[in-house]
Amino acid sequence: MELPLLKQLYKIHSPSGSEKKLRKFIKDWIRRNVADAEMEQDAIGNLYVKKGACETYPCLVAHMDQVQKIHSRDFQAVDTKGAILGFSRGNMQVEGLGADDKNGIWIALKCLQKYPVMKCCFFVQEEVGCIGSSKCDMDFFIDCRWVIQCDRKGGSDLIWNIGGWTELCSEEFLKDLGYEKFGYKKATGMMTDVETLKNRGLGVSALNLSVGYYRPHTSEEFTIISELLNCLALVENIITNCTKVYPHEDDYGHYRGFGKLDDPEDEIWDLMADFLFTFPDATLDDAICQFYGYDQSFVEMAYEDVKSMYF
Repeated sequence: MELPLLKQLYKIHSPSGSEKKLRKFIKDWIRRNVADAEMEQDAIGNLYVKKGACETYPCLVAHMDQVQKIHSRDFQAVDTKGAILGFSRGNMQVEGLGADDKNGIWIALKCLQKYPVMKCCFFVQEEVGCIGSSKCDMDFFIDCRWVIQCDRKGGSDLIWNIGGWTELCSEEFLKDLGYEKFGYKKATGMMTDVETLKNRGLGVSALNLSVGYYRPHTSEEFTIISELLNCLALVENIITNCTKVYPHEDDYGHYRGFGKLDDPEDEIWDLMADFLFTFPDATLDDAICQFYGYDQSFVEMAYEDVKSMYF
């Protein structure tokens, strides 16, 4: 299947803090393909998009940065037996797509193009501690019905809870989603932008969905096309059928103040606890990969502390 927009997104290298080219591409694509959309950019580089006039909006969010540092001039996104991977012919090596979270950006853009009423927000620097979402304008989400992020590996996880203690959505929202017929199941996840939004007081239900990428943060990252398309179908089903506001507040997570800690050692300790309670068999190398961008000594110390205290 030809997915030209997706491959164009993969072609643009956007490491954390260097999202400018990708943001410009997104803006240009929206101007060409979504004539009535309004766009604003904040000081840190987050991009806010609104389409249509309505009392309430469905809202999709995604992040523009990627972890991979290697991205050759002749990088190509290659289809192979229902999957897409990155490859440099000149260097004869596979290279990461940045599908985490360009797959989520693709879904947001496709829905923005299709539906008459829509809000989307594209964050910077998620991979180094959700910096964009921690500094974004929360007023943008006041009139949203719900907020969904497609930023989970695999093809079947519906993340409704972070680390076992930060709930993202209401039971009513879960009942109305119809996710089972798309092969999704409830699961517990880890840090991403929707968690940060909830911890900053987002008053509506949120989710993070599997979007078909595997081996994130590595040069071997790949996308299963059928799973990406299935995620899009689920999101479209939610936009079509979940048209009311779904209020939700997670008092416990908000009280704990995740994402707002001033001491970086305390912050990484809390994030590590989230990570290891979700993935108790994770190795130190897994943790270092997950918390790419943080001081490695903090990561190693937090890993050993949490492991010794709870496992």
